Amino acid sequence: MDMINEGAQLARQMAERQDHRSRPGEYLTYRVGAEEYGIDIQKVQEIRSYEPPTRIANAPSFVKGVVNLRGVIVPIIDLRVKLGCDTAEYTEVTVVVVLNVCGRVVGAVVDSVSDVIDLDSSHIQPPPELSASDTGFITGIASLGDRMLILVDIESMLGGAEIGLSQGL
Repeated sequence: MDMINEGAQLARQMAERQDHRSRPGEYLTYRVGAEEYGIDIQKVQEIRSYEPPTRIANAPSFVKGVVNLRGVIVPIIDLRVKLGCDTAEYTEVTVVVVLNVCGRVVGAVVDSVSDVIDLDSSHIQPPPELSASDTGFITGIASLGDRMLILVDIESMLGGAEIGLSQGL
């Protein structure tokens, strides 16, 4: 009985991994710490310069607060803190990428935005198998010459109650 349940669970995990695998298309590239990441451009609404948000009491450390974006209250998540970077300095190139995540508008603070690139399937490799559950948002690795991009499913990375999306933050 346990072998059947384990087999079914493994099959579900493999199917989920297939569904979240990166597909060819346009990706916005950005830097967080020393690494370069890519997200599906269709999730991006706009890119804004960083402005200090209004803090929210008892929010997780990576939730910097909220801003009013043309009448919409937008939670601001610092991806540098969320991804465990050693430092998170705010400079003139620090930006907020405004995203549509799980049907909500969310701002993601990154060190800088690089460009928009068009990736075809020959550039995208599946992510390495890692046992750490907090890397499940990685959908692929793209190699472009000496440049390597970590492709992410931003909804898996930011979605859910942990950033208050389901509580209306």
